[in-house]
Amino acid sequence: MIINDAALDAARKGFKNLYDTAKTGAPSQASKVAMTVTSSARDETYNWIGQFPRMREWLTDERVIQQLAAHGFTITNRKFESTVEVLRDDFSDDKLGVFKPMFQNMGHEAAMHPDELVFGMLAAGFTETCYDGQPFFDTEHPVRDDDGAVVVDGLNYRLVSNMQAGTDPAWFLLDTSRPIKPLIWQEREPYDFQAVMRPNDYGVFMSDKYLYGVRARVNAGFGLWQMAYASKAPLTAANYEAARAAMQALTFDQQRPLGIRPTALVVPPSLEGAGLRLLNTENGAAGATNEWKGTAELIVTPFLGG
Repeated sequence: MIINDAALDAARKGFKNLYDTAKTGAPSQASKVAMTVTSSARDETYNWIGQFPRMREWLTDERVIQQLAAHGFTITNRKFESTVEVLRDDFSDDKLGVFKPMFQNMGHEAAMHPDELVFGMLAAGFTETCYDGQPFFDTEHPVRDDDGAVVVDGLNYRLVSNMQAGTDPAWFLLDTSRPIKPLIWQEREPYDFQAVMRPNDYGVFMSDKYLYGVRARVNAGFGLWQMAYASKAPLTAANYEAARAAMQALTFDQQRPLGIRPTALVVPPSLEGAGLRLLNTENGAAGATNEWKGTAELIVTPFLGG
């Protein structure tokens, strides 16, 4: 192959097309459980996290303004990259075809990286804290209540759980039916395919290598704990029923229902069989009707571990 600007540009376009096609076709599931927020700075503070604004009857002369509590929950963007090299001699010897799988895999990995970060937040939720200062999955989330059991800064609170204890691989029940989702996917600079390939580029001149890579500034974070429930108990019909009931019993201040709808069951590969039997089969044990069939979408992801 004659190496000139036209040939190098054609190769770049070909590699990028392979990258784009694979990225588009990858089975990413992060968007099912996380809301995408476009970031405009190094980090973003979510002052509204923890608020469930809802309709109320207008009984006074003026509106009742719902104050956004200054929780100061901040997600800082992180920088990620993936870089590969192609030798100039491979261009000269017309061996670019052997690099096709590499660029396809680069696109696949870029598409799946949000899954790694987003579902990784679920796995870390037993220890990492959310906006209220408690672990995202915890037995003592403070919720405002006129008849609460604890008092903080002169206000009454009751303590609410969004988890089941146990020693089995963790599984998660999520409400993904609203614009606000349990997790946040924050994008400052989305995954961008880049190339260093001009003969007068210092690195090309010194090493006789062309570089291709992907760069992004992104991060994942916790949204509302009320929309997520975790369990380390066995994934059985009884425990699934208890988790759904606990989520749907959550309330606003003054015991007003939140209206939570568990719509997604997220499991690691080790619980795929149990999840399929729970949500996809017509009959349960001993041939009894399976009343839980179709009550949630099953999401199987390796990024939970287990």
